[in-house]
Amino acid sequence: MQKSRFSLKKCLLLLSWLPFCAPSHADAVLLGQPAPLFQLQAQDGSVVNLSERQGKGWTVLYFYPKAGTPGCTKQACAFRDAIASIRQQNAEVYGVSTDEVKNLQDFHQEHKLAFKLLSDPDAKTTNAYGVKMPVLTMAKRWTFIIDPSLVIRQIDDDVDPALDARRVVDELKRLQSGQ
Repeated sequence: MQKSRFSLKKCLLLLSWLPFCAPSHADAVLLGQPAPLFQLQAQDGSVVNLSERQGKGWTVLYFYPKAGTPGCTKQACAFRDAIASIRQQNAEVYGVSTDEVKNLQDFHQEHKLAFKLLSDPDAKTTNAYGVKMPVLTMAKRWTFIIDPSLVIRQIDDDVDPALDARRVVDELKRLQSGQ
């Protein structure tokens, strides 16, 4: 009897890597499609329901992996510093992560953020937007711009934490000018 080239141990090892090789759900949300609706708790205990944003201006959703990490801190502070410019474009910013509300509250206070951070501990919204990391219950760093009718108008899947807020301001101007 000939020996198999793959042992059971090797096969299990290969199978354990499949989630990392599997395609992401990024194609679940496309430009021009309605934004997946959600209702999430913010760091201050309030509830944010995306459907209530309809007709009230533009919405910027930025997903990030974990509050307090260097890249996430840099990104949040950049949005904090650009919030006046973003609001001049009739837009509101929401940061979304799978962190618990208490962690978001501490992060929000520490960095004096002027926009809401939303908690998605079960990653349902993160998954609906196609930004859940394989295996981990964490979001990838992606940014979505949603128009007042709740249609996705911009998706950035190559986010530089330091430049994201500036890119959002520029993109809002471009989108609103009809270019």
